[in-house]
Amino acid sequence: VQLVESGGGLVQPGESLTLSCAASGFTLGNYATTWFRQAPGQEREAVSCIATTTYYRDSVKGRFTISRDNEKNTVYLAINDPKPEDTAVYFCATGPSLCYEWLNSRMYSYWGKGTQVTVSA
Repeated sequence: VQLVESGGGLVQPGESLTLSCAASGFTLGNYATTWFRQAPGQEREAVSCIATTTYYRDSVKGRFTISRDNEKNTVYLAINDPKPEDTAVYFCATGPSLCYEWLNSRMYSYWGKGTQVTVSA
């Protein structure tokens, strides 16, 4: 079982980027997948979850879009109009079948190693 994130990088405020979370060893579509992020000196926080529906934390609603491609066994996080406060390492995680208690990092059994997103002019 492996999750690999990609797509991070340095972007200017207002530019868009899309993160990918590719799974191997299991079928990602059978589980809920959540994107977390962790900024320097801060706790890891859940950003968005996808299972039978989608959930977003308030600070990213309207700017982030989570989606899943079952054929590619990949979950995506599209980040539109990024802001400096979105700077963090972004991780994907999976394990539960639904997004119940999706904000709780202890619900997830499998994690990727993360991809850095830096938003700076």
